[in-house]
Amino acid sequence: MRRTTPFELTLEERPRYVGLSRWLHEQLRQAILSGRLPAGVRLPASRDFALQYGLSRGTVVGVFEQLEAEGFLRGRRGFGTWVNQLPESSHRTKKFEPTVVKLPSPLTGLSFPQPAPAFRSHEPALDEFPMAEWSRLTSRCLRRASTSLLAQRDARGHPQLRKALAEYLGVSRGVNCNADQIVIVTGIQQALDILARVLLKARDSVWMEDPGYFGAVTAFRNAGAKIVPVPVDNEGLSVSAGKELGPRAKGVYLTPAHQFPLGVMMTLNRRLEILAWAQSRGAFVIEDDYDGIYRLAGRPIPTLQSMDKNESVILIGSFNKILFPALRIGYMVLPQRLADAVVPFRFGLDQNAVGLEQSVLAEFIERGHLGRHIRRTRDLYSERLAIFRSLSKRHLEGLMEISNTQAGLYTVGLLENGMTSREAEEAALKSGVETMALDRFRLRRKTPHGLLLGFAPFDRRAMEVGIRKLATALSGRR
Repeated sequence: MRRTTPFELTLEERPRYVGLSRWLHEQLRQAILSGRLPAGVRLPASRDFALQYGLSRGTVVGVFEQLEAEGFLRGRRGFGTWVNQLPESSHRTKKFEPTVVKLPSPLTGLSFPQPAPAFRSHEPALDEFPMAEWSRLTSRCLRRASTSLLAQRDARGHPQLRKALAEYLGVSRGVNCNADQIVIVTGIQQALDILARVLLKARDSVWMEDPGYFGAVTAFRNAGAKIVPVPVDNEGLSVSAGKELGPRAKGVYLTPAHQFPLGVMMTLNRRLEILAWAQSRGAFVIEDDYDGIYRLAGRPIPTLQSMDKNESVILIGSFNKILFPALRIGYMVLPQRLADAVVPFRFGLDQNAVGLEQSVLAEFIERGHLGRHIRRTRDLYSERLAIFRSLSKRHLEGLMEISNTQAGLYTVGLLENGMTSREAEEAALKSGVETMALDRFRLRRKTPHGLLLGFAPFDRRAMEVGIRKLATALSGRR
């Protein structure tokens, strides 16, 4: 299919000693060889081309004819002139080869098709999102958008959202903060990248849960820090082991409300131990509250930050799992003394940190839609987890034991059939079931043989189909 280029081609300035015809010929030839004028693109008529570039029509016609004779162009009277398809060898040039950046090893070999197949573990129930309310608020915010909002360059993020977020976190998660302590980011990963660069120097050591979140490992390693893998038991990260393995650590990364990936909730004693250690060392604590709001049995557990009296804890969170992944809004709640160091760095990273969607989210929170959505989905996820357990007991008996964790968007299935985590993951994927092996998240120590199994986005029918497929896959070896 031939198409006319709708844009003016950028031509380099003609040197004084080069004639018009030679200059135009070389510019068009290089544009074709470099691919800026791809095969099949029709050039403007010679008269229009001449007017665009201030040339005589005769010069343009002569250059077109020369390029046609050389095989670069093709033309038919009454139909126009277009770029010819060149042999591969005639325009093969050595190109800049970028450095290949590999996916973090936990993601190697995985694909993420849409819609999500059972049992994807990192997505909410997107079909339950209140799109009608969001659409109305988006339209309202656009109609009322002021020039100050359109040009806003607050490195902390939209003031209205930060104020609404401070109130929401105080009520729902027990967080002690004001709007000036909140910095809006695109999500958990950007928060970790910023904090790693601000808080750590090369060769500084930092405690990491083992097994743990690969995104934190990546952020700390990119900052040149030394990772100290600290084992996780049924009370959470072992503080005593951390002191032995990394006595001079500058900080620790934790997921205390719902340890990723094992699902353990950190006990009160361990929380107090962490805070005492941080105070004695002058260390920082990064608390990742990625899905802590989804406590599916009993009331949500307050954050570690709510217990902190020494300004050691930095709370990070995201709306990408609560609402929808494409929203790309997360936050950091910083100790007041740290905010002054982080904000200039955030500004240098992204000067225009305020988007219209932040205004929409602020209205969404203030008008109560967020609270209603969380209550509705919390009830839904609790019901779906119960269904998942019931179906698993019926179909996976002797193959897998489902963890008793009552939180988040996923659960852990511990293998009882003799398979390793990777063998089970591979067998499941071949059967059309998406899972993640637990050992993808290990740093040093062996993990239990098991799989991450998401339940939040799937109704009963999808779960039953998925569990039957999983049972067939896991029955291949007992």
